[in-house]
Amino acid sequence: MQIRATEQPTGAEAVPDSRGLNLYRADPWLAPLLGLYLPPDLLAHLAPHLDRMGALAGGRLDELAGIADRNPPVLRHRTRRGEDAQAIDTHPAYREMERIAFSDYGLAAMSHRGGVLGWPAPMPPAAKYALTYLFVQAEFGLCCPLSMTDALARTLRRFGDPGLVARTLPALTATDLDALRQGAMFMTEQGAGSDIAATAVLAEEAPDSTWRLTGDKWFCSNPDCGVALVLARRVGGNGVPVAGMRGVSLFLLPRDRPDGTRNAWRIVRLKDKLGTRSMASGEVRLDGATAFLVGEPEAGFRQMADMVNASRLSNGMRAAGLMRRAVTEAVFVARHRVAFGRRLVEMPLMRRQLLKLVLPMEQARSMVFQAAEALRRSDAGEEGAYPLLRILTPLLKFRACRDARKVTGDAMEVRGGCGYIEEWPDPRLLRDAHLGSIWEGTSNIVALDVLRAAQREGSLPVLRAHAAALLGNGERLPEALPLLDRAAALAERAQDNPALARQAASALYHLTSAAAMAWEAARLEDPDRLALARLVLRHRVLPRDPLADSDEPVPEALLAKALA
Repeated sequence: MQIRATEQPTGAEAVPDSRGLNLYRADPWLAPLLGLYLPPDLLAHLAPHLDRMGALAGGRLDELAGIADRNPPVLRHRTRRGEDAQAIDTHPAYREMERIAFSDYGLAAMSHRGGVLGWPAPMPPAAKYALTYLFVQAEFGLCCPLSMTDALARTLRRFGDPGLVARTLPALTATDLDALRQGAMFMTEQGAGSDIAATAVLAEEAPDSTWRLTGDKWFCSNPDCGVALVLARRVGGNGVPVAGMRGVSLFLLPRDRPDGTRNAWRIVRLKDKLGTRSMASGEVRLDGATAFLVGEPEAGFRQMADMVNASRLSNGMRAAGLMRRAVTEAVFVARHRVAFGRRLVEMPLMRRQLLKLVLPMEQARSMVFQAAEALRRSDAGEEGAYPLLRILTPLLKFRACRDARKVTGDAMEVRGGCGYIEEWPDPRLLRDAHLGSIWEGTSNIVALDVLRAAQREGSLPVLRAHAAALLGNGERLPEALPLLDRAAALAERAQDNPALARQAASALYHLTSAAAMAWEAARLEDPDRLALARLVLRHRVLPRDPLADSDEPVPEALLAKALA
């Protein structure tokens, strides 16, 4: 029956608002999946913390994120007395979010030491990513300093001199904000973005065995950090810079010198960014800044790549979180908005479109947890784990970050005109999602890194074996195994024809994620998740006739679960 104009819904029903929704409870698959990727005792311990984070992300944290987004940081060069004392002023809302992330939850520390959230040992990566996956559904910008602080601590522990580690690590893993020293990485220069061999910032060794860094870094997020990892070109004993990649070394750059005086580097200006507006990014000038060599002098980029890869994995997790929030908003609107006498979620075309949002989001989340488990195994020294991690990371970063741009945009459309208004979360999700395909390497660079992992680390057969094991050697999703072989063959051909890199990376990602979802379905005894894995093949791998007027119907049970 058609509703007359005077009977159209108004108020909350006309403009559904999810404010206050617990984003952990609103996610139908998150808790079951965590049961597969976390030890039972740790999951039981984290359950109330996950629930509280879900409530914060849908309530107070989301409110703070909106305020901080509308009130970006300001660079202050001098005090009112004319003292040359640089500082970045951030809104109190941002500082409160720092307290939640770094102090209350210890998200940057929990992988490095015990005692965080009352757990006696360092937690596995999946625990950190699960909590941050919820946090980022409200606030993306602060997740950059979180990720870099965590990744810097990891890289320093792997390659740093023990004395340097002992002096630096406690402040990086502190949960007391007064003791905390946040991390950053300063890599990018105007002439050296992805081309690290073009690095021009110079490093000269001082008589006290420290180094002096001179030059400009062009894009530095969290530029008022306590400590940063920096790539710079060594000057040889003859006073000539060492050429090529072997001349680029990794240095630890503290904000303050060991004697407590301010180090010789300045923030020139802050960037006016499309997204991540809550967090400062700027240009930094190094004027003979004191720094400490990290690891082998000629292995600077290889060592920095460890931090970059950790950040890329975190970046993929953040893309999954952005997509999940976008899906949650779209499903909420569709379930509560009435048009033409029916709720949007009852309309066939809307159900189809919502499922197209769910599919890449679920792929990304499964790949996050697969990569997190590979990271745990790699850190434990398990054979074959590092080559697997080495290819899963760029696959996730490449495809999930691109998918997030489309999912957040399409989800905005579900809300209609309100979705375009900055009072709602949709514009911020869309703006922030576009950073993922640029940050820590553009899509082309990361797709080529998939091929580099295959060539240098022997990752391709390891990935193929891993995906086949997830499929039960074809038992769980028989049609996937021959497709996986074809995708591996395409990746091999792409090594001689790099123009195929993106196509090969997408194919490997889709088939690996489908295999992961099939494995999860078997472990959970969940036919709906297996149906979702089949949809990945149908919609993202197999050819389709765009002029066909028929489409295989999606199981009603799957729709009910995905759109719950």
